Amino acid sequence: MAKTAEILEIPATITDRGQTTVPAAIRKMLALGKRDQVVFRGLADGTVLISKKQARAEEGDPVIGKFLEFLARDMTNQPARIRPVPKSLVARGKGLVKGVRVDLDAALPEDDA
Repeated sequence: MAKTAEILEIPATITDRGQTTVPAAIRKMLALGKRDQVVFRGLADGTVLISKKQARAEEGDPVIGKFLEFLARDMTNQPARIRPVPKSLVARGKGLVKGVRVDLDAALPEDDA
């Protein structure tokens, strides 16, 4: 039986100017820092989703962009289908990359024609 994810609810007050503070737990969950931007998505049922705005460089790949849009739409339309990744799959993935070192700042090699 799949375990469902817990829902975090934190009340916040809207000021007279229509402003609020993103609660610390939510900022931590989204890995938000000072000056980071967020995106609000309003759903037809009145639900509002908040997510960290991704950097432009990540939005540049049209294939990845379309895939991420598909995922966002699917999660928005069917949130009950979201499940945590099984611990066994995480352990398997860690085992596959154990000892592998990657320099994320290194230039990618040229493609062979």
